[in-house]
Amino acid sequence: MGWDEPSLTLTCSPAQKQTERCHPEETRPFTVREYARIQTFPDDWVFASSMAQQYKQIGNAVPVNLGQELGYAIVKFLNRYYSLSKPA
Repeated sequence: MGWDEPSLTLTCSPAQKQTERCHPEETRPFTVREYARIQTFPDDWVFASSMAQQYKQIGNAVPVNLGQELGYAIVKFLNRYYSLSKPA
């Protein structure tokens, strides 16, 4: 991965021989915190359980910013729908 490229889809375990999901400057997999940043979790977000389970939680997650934007789009649609369907 590179600093100036979009991220590949994250897996539930970054330390696999066949994966290209590794730090762009160092020969190592991403840390749990780096994985979480890619998925746009806030830095103060706490993941519970073992390290393997933390990677799994992050790898299975929808990116936080995507979920937020999807929520805004749904609210915008519903507001527009209900304002158009009111009787005159």
